[in-house]
Amino acid sequence: TPLYVVNHGETGPIRCNRCKAYMCPFMQFIEGGRRYQCGFCNCINDVPPFFFQHLDHIGRRVDHYERPELSLGSYEYVATLDYCRNKKPPKPPAYIFMIDVSYRNINSGLVKLICDELKTLLDKLPREEQEESSAIRVGFVTYNKVLHFFNVKSSLAQPQMMVVSDVGEVFVPLLDGFLVNFQESRSVIINLLDQIPEIFADTNESETIFAPVIQAGMEALQAAECAGKLFIFHSSLPTAEAPGKLRNRDDKKLLNTDKEKTLFQPQVNSYEALAKDCVANGCCVNLFLFPNQYVDVASMGLVTMYTGGTLYKYNNFQLAADSPQFLSDLRKDIEKKTGFDAIMRVRTSTGFRATDFFGAIYMNNTTDVEMAAVDCDKAVTVEFKHDDKLSEDGGALIQCAVLYTSISGQRRLRIHNLGLNCSSQLADVYKTCETDTLINFFAKSAFKAILIQPLKAVREILVNQTAHMLACYRKNCASPAPVSQLILPDAMKVLPVYLNCLLKSCVLVGRPEIPTDERAYQRQLVMSMGVADTQVFFYPQLLPIHNLDLKSDTVPAALRCSQDHLSEGGAFLLANGLSLFLWLGVSAPPELIQGLFNVPSFTHISTEATSLPDLNNPFSKKLQSILEHIQSQRPYTMKLMIVKQQEQPEMLFRQFLVEDKSIYGGASYMDFLFCVHKEICQLLS
Repeated sequence: TPLYVVNHGETGPIRCNRCKAYMCPFMQFIEGGRRYQCGFCNCINDVPPFFFQHLDHIGRRVDHYERPELSLGSYEYVATLDYCRNKKPPKPPAYIFMIDVSYRNINSGLVKLICDELKTLLDKLPREEQEESSAIRVGFVTYNKVLHFFNVKSSLAQPQMMVVSDVGEVFVPLLDGFLVNFQESRSVIINLLDQIPEIFADTNESETIFAPVIQAGMEALQAAECAGKLFIFHSSLPTAEAPGKLRNRDDKKLLNTDKEKTLFQPQVNSYEALAKDCVANGCCVNLFLFPNQYVDVASMGLVTMYTGGTLYKYNNFQLAADSPQFLSDLRKDIEKKTGFDAIMRVRTSTGFRATDFFGAIYMNNTTDVEMAAVDCDKAVTVEFKHDDKLSEDGGALIQCAVLYTSISGQRRLRIHNLGLNCSSQLADVYKTCETDTLINFFAKSAFKAILIQPLKAVREILVNQTAHMLACYRKNCASPAPVSQLILPDAMKVLPVYLNCLLKSCVLVGRPEIPTDERAYQRQLVMSMGVADTQVFFYPQLLPIHNLDLKSDTVPAALRCSQDHLSEGGAFLLANGLSLFLWLGVSAPPELIQGLFNVPSFTHISTEATSLPDLNNPFSKKLQSILEHIQSQRPYTMKLMIVKQQEQPEMLFRQFLVEDKSIYGGASYMDFLFCVHKEICQLLS
């Protein structure tokens, strides 16, 4: 449900004088309702006259249930000018589309595909519920070794192109007519999108720039005094002479050495500085990469990471096979609910404090989490440290406030309040522990640590921490049992299996067969994932589909990810949020194969297809609805890969059977349990 919006007009949100926490259910009203005590810092504050209300017989305000900020955990405030840049009301955000028109992109048909799609997509720009049309303005840039800006002012008959060839000192050649309302300039923009593939049809320019493209987009937003998003469609290592120029530094000799960490760090410092400028100007960078060789994701993706943007990667992009996945991602991204120019603060009651933050964020200091944009698929993981006394009576209170600009250009505050119980009994902590949240935290902290520590050390720390948590439970909470027995708390039964999956992830395993870019890409995605997404990413869903109940709407129950659960006569779907497989056993029944593929037998199935044929039978329809359901829960569109038992591509599929021993040397679940158990025994002795 949409959050309630509280509007106190000119006075703005009510806040504690001392700690600046916002009015919330943790404030205690006293003295007949004339004052309130802050639940976070205990400071006594006066209630502003307009907000005064009498208390009932139990000391609660009589309007308690009428006010979202007194009765709900989450709500929004309309912010006043004090919360705006330069104390001026913000303008609605803008989207700038920046297309790499080098030889490969023109030749592969990608540029035409993007231009054709934008013609229909620009009608679907996000808008507030009550608005007729979107307030977002749009702009267009193409580039190779130089930048081309387009004037698409509604009064023009034809779009005008302006070239910026001095990429060392980028400037925006026009202000008026660059960012426009799509509905007003529709005919000029459609004209432009028809012309772009033709203008560059005969290009033989294969070199590209990259950092100046971001710089230009950011400066255009800065000149227009608004926040926004850059949508950059790029395909190769930026080797042209320009700021941010990159070389191919992919070196397999660094694997498993102390220098391996450099592969995950940007190769030049300029990207870090550029990211900082983008955040300061509310410029979020979404990057769609189409590489057919190394493009240095660790450097190119850095600005996207720090600005709250999303990174998409389509290896060896083929128009026929990969268009549906890319277009689906682009559509979802443009329509996403997004907040712009955001800053987040987390406040706590005494006894503990927020100390570390993980996500697609930028931090200038230790308390302000800055995001040029934040969308519905990004999550920030916060680590708290216990630094003083906590009491069982008072509990632990957390307030997270995000100040942001909405898609219509309104400055708002989103507030989340959380009250947690405290216990002096260790057993209670183990009883209520949330393993899936722990996995999310351990993954992000490990993926952050590999920038500064050798991978071997990071893996050892993970095993060590697992053993410590379990040894502590054994020593302090479990009933006596023989040493040879492994004892896991109920709420942590699956902790070892998930941690083993994390240890086997390609980010933490340096093997020459795994491309460096793939490791950097997955590392970046996980850093901004929420709990539900890391859960299925590290331990995929494996669904049997050969005995579907066609009458019910439910999805079949998932199986454990091990080859022991596959059967020659079966068919199984496996999904982890990025990859999607349909595995078929050699003796899968012919009626199943006919119903799904419209071919008579196993040998006739083509594994080239990346989607199932649209067939009008109950079985095919049921599977399509399961695929849609799996897809709807995940931010990225997964391309279907059809795998036949005993054929070569099966090797790829088997890496996802995470309970088995990995072909890259990762331990099976049973072996890992044995190793953790040994470590626990050592700790206890």
